[in-house]
Amino acid sequence: MGRSGRYEETRERHSYRYFAPSPLPPNPELNMNELSNTLAEASEALGRLNMLSEYIPDMSIFLYQYIRKEAVLSSQIEGTQATLEDILDPEIAENKEKLKDVEEVVNYITATNFALELAEQLPLSSRFLKEVHKELMAGVRGQEKNPGEFRHSQNWIGPQGSTVATAKYVPPTVQEMEKALSELESYIHGTDTLHPLVQAALIHYQFETIHPFLDGNGRVGRLLIILFLLEKEVIKTPVLYISLELKRNQFEYYDRMMAVRTTGNYEQWVKFFLEVVTHTAKNATKKIEQLSKLIDVDRAKIGEKRYRSNTVKNIYEFLLKHPLVTVNGLAEYFDLGFVSINNAIRQLEELGIVIQTTRGKRNRVFSYAKYLEILEDDTLV
Repeated sequence: MGRSGRYEETRERHSYRYFAPSPLPPNPELNMNELSNTLAEASEALGRLNMLSEYIPDMSIFLYQYIRKEAVLSSQIEGTQATLEDILDPEIAENKEKLKDVEEVVNYITATNFALELAEQLPLSSRFLKEVHKELMAGVRGQEKNPGEFRHSQNWIGPQGSTVATAKYVPPTVQEMEKALSELESYIHGTDTLHPLVQAALIHYQFETIHPFLDGNGRVGRLLIILFLLEKEVIKTPVLYISLELKRNQFEYYDRMMAVRTTGNYEQWVKFFLEVVTHTAKNATKKIEQLSKLIDVDRAKIGEKRYRSNTVKNIYEFLLKHPLVTVNGLAEYFDLGFVSINNAIRQLEELGIVIQTTRGKRNRVFSYAKYLEILEDDTLV
């Protein structure tokens, strides 16, 4: 058996090669001298993000939007075409062409929130992952692929049209998968002294290598990173979402994991993962600072005007979670007349806070454009 596992041939009439992973941690153990500088940089960047997340008063707003951004990007890695603006668009139900992609991303958001709540009741385990997968796959494309159940048949990874014989990678058989999952669960709750960021890299690789579901493995595997780091208290809030950097480096992401299987080179995969964490933490820190500054400026603009009613202020606070709005939607949400809402929107336009994104006077959509521009960076397909 190699350092990371072994390739085996099945004994069926139409035989094929599959990969059976070795249990974690790697043996021989990781060369931490090779990784120490990269780990130090990642820890420092994450420390700054943690500090910021503890002192920013609007952190719940940022988390609300970051979960949506991660859902978009993680789904885009799997081929979904929806953008962040699509998810936030109050009129998206009219766009039948994009609706299926949007529904998949909305499911990811639901699954993420569900997982964060479930983590307060259950430890990370096979049962936990199945519950999250069930939420992820409910009612969308792939729902015929056993939501909430580990696979009972062989799967494989490769270009469209590939077979188990021609696939780029064939995960372990069902029997080997069950053994590998049990070993992974033991590792997650074990006493490994490696830094939790390094452990997170190994756990993500191992989960993707096992590929226990017929569909949705990538999305569950990336969510597992956050859940593990929260459990280990490496991050204080669920704000480190790495799909943006993984999407930017998608080929290297897959190639580094494949190299572990073929050559046993865990070090280069862990190094890549830690670099992704560093870039992600720095980017998140920068974005939160930009958004926080914008919110302070715009709240001050509204405060200086001393409007008679709180409608303008209330709509502004609503925009922080829903930066694309319609007059109809606002009237319904606040239970106010169209005249009041129209006047408030006009005042927000005059302050340069919102702009109309549709033509004409019917079904108008307004955007908190500067806010959305900061959030939307790199989520366009």
